[in-house]
Amino acid sequence: MSKLGTLGARLHRGEVGYDFVKNRKLWYGISILITITAIVGLAVRGLNMGIEFQGGAVFTTPKTTATVAQAESYAETAAGHQAVVQELGSGGLRIQISGVDTAKSDQVKQDLAQNLRVDPDAINADLVGPSWGEQIANKAWQGLGIFLVLVVIYLAIAFEWRMAAAAFIALIHDITITVGIYALVGFEVTPGTVIGLLTILGYSLYDTVVVFDSLKEQTKDITKQSRFTYSDIANLSINSTLVRSINTTVVALLPVAGLLFIGGGVLGAGTLNDISLSLFVGLAAGAYSSIFIATPLVADLKEREPQMKALRKRVLAKRAQTAEEGARPAPPAAAEETYDDDLPEDAAPAVVGPRNQPARNRGRGRPSGKRR
Repeated sequence: MSKLGTLGARLHRGEVGYDFVKNRKLWYGISILITITAIVGLAVRGLNMGIEFQGGAVFTTPKTTATVAQAESYAETAAGHQAVVQELGSGGLRIQISGVDTAKSDQVKQDLAQNLRVDPDAINADLVGPSWGEQIANKAWQGLGIFLVLVVIYLAIAFEWRMAAAAFIALIHDITITVGIYALVGFEVTPGTVIGLLTILGYSLYDTVVVFDSLKEQTKDITKQSRFTYSDIANLSINSTLVRSINTTVVALLPVAGLLFIGGGVLGAGTLNDISLSLFVGLAAGAYSSIFIATPLVADLKEREPQMKALRKRVLAKRAQTAEEGARPAPPAAAEETYDDDLPEDAAPAVVGPRNQPARNRGRGRPSGKRR
């Protein structure tokens, strides 16, 4: 940990660092590849929408000896629709069936009680109408849209429109990847998923704003110097906040990983999967986009400005001049006087160049009279 802290301090001071901005095309390519995979998965498999969005019924049974596979088969036979069965900690089952209306739910309940060998009155049935589910879905999309609009407006006011555009692209990147992972994995989309999605967008913006704030502070008078380009300072901003972003992301991922892999996987608490998966994937994607997407995009947009183009020209010209001067051979460290080896030892040395001699004062210190 002490080494990590030392590394963070050296990154902050600019003593060491990695050129993220220079290799931005590589990061863009990786992001495009992941995004295309997510979109293909979404188009081919689609989302497994919960009954809160498409309507249906949820039956909760008491403790039973039937397995999850058997209960799933019983439910699909009774309802005629696909069923999702999860085992509860009490030994009971949670059976979710989409497309079941109120009139049919009583018959499905009786069939399940008979097949599972439990009392029908002990089975709890919750019904969600399709119209209510559609309203929930519309409200979720509206909330997401309003969130994105407010974020763009805030960033444009607090920073500038280029940073707002880069942050918006990074957020769309995070949303697409998270939704695509949901489609590929097949986890159910519930209101908890929407909550998790909005939460990870907040985390992603948090990391992005930290880098943008550092970048804004360090580029106040950037055109008054000729040592660094905008891309150089953008890269310095990423490196100075790199360890901080990694630490906060890892600390946030650890409890979420516990919910997803231990709670949902080992202990079988499947109801935790919807929110934990969105948090886990979103936190990782948000940290990646803040470092590899948002800030390099800002540097790309800023470098198109005439002032930044002129600054880049000055910086590159000065670096070329410095490199040229460094490549020239250094002048010999010789004295001002050079000696002729052919002269005798007692002869006065010959001096190259003007000699600084005191001015002569004629007649001073001589006796009066005739000159001899």
